[in-house]
Amino acid sequence: MTVPSERSWAVIEARNFLERVRADETLPESIRAEANRLLRHYPSKSDVIRAGLQELAQPRLVIEPVFASDTD
Repeated sequence: MTVPSERSWAVIEARNFLERVRADETLPESIRAEANRLLRHYPSKSDVIRAGLQELAQPRLVIEPVFASDTD
């Protein structure tokens, strides 16, 4: 089972990957454009951490938090 810190790390690393794809001029423009399109709505590292802090501050009726409040 994935814990919130692992999920947070994966989301942050996926964004980093998409940013590298978008910047890699050796890739086809269609691939870079798709990475850019996805990044427009993808959470930043600070968004992920803020969501984790919000879940800690306002626990809802969920089985487990989605994101962690840190990435260590």
